[in-house]
Amino acid sequence: VQLQASGGGLVQTGGSLRLSCVTSGFTLDDYAIGWFRQAPGREREGVSCISSRYAGITDYADSLTGRFTITRDSAKKTVYLQMNSMKPEDTAVYYCAAVNIQHTCVLASALYDFWGQGTQVTVSS
Repeated sequence: VQLQASGGGLVQTGGSLRLSCVTSGFTLDDYAIGWFRQAPGREREGVSCISSRYAGITDYADSLTGRFTITRDSAKKTVYLQMNSMKPEDTAVYYCAAVNIQHTCVLASALYDFWGQGTQVTVSS
């Protein structure tokens, strides 16, 4: 099982980025995928998640609803995180992770079994 996160970079306040999580070694449609982030000196926090394809559920951290959107492209085995109206407090290393659960998704990092390597996102003020 592998997850490869990419798409991070430097963006100005108010700008946008799209992160990609390319997966391999498992059937993406059977797994929930989560995006998490960790800023320096802070704990890892849940950003967004998407359930297995059959359940069609998404969830977001309360502070991010309306700015971030998570989507899945099953043919490309990729999950995307579109980030708009970005703020300096969005600066962090972003990780994607997978867990084989059905009918739901959760923003609790401890429940995820497989992790990507992280991609740095920096929002300048």
